[in-house]
Amino acid sequence: MKPLTSQPQEEKYNIEVNKIDRWQIYYRLRELDIPCWCETNQSLTVDINNVTTAIQIWSVVRQSTASRQELVATLKKCWQIRYRQS
Repeated sequence: MKPLTSQPQEEKYNIEVNKIDRWQIYYRLRELDIPCWCETNQSLTVDINNVTTAIQIWSVVRQSTASRQELVATLKKCWQIRYRQS
């Protein structure tokens, strides 16, 4: 992600992903009420105004761009951590 502007509490970032992933990510972020814009043949632009929003964006992008193997490995790590804590 690349910052476009720097404001005290809000920053706009471009997310560079392929066209198919871009629209899928755009619609999911809109479902989460995260401000974002996407025009034809342009990068996806998002507003990040807090840590929670940044983590949600990271998660949505990762779900759309990571390989199945990477997602399975992450899930297994989460399960291991969960069972160690109980």
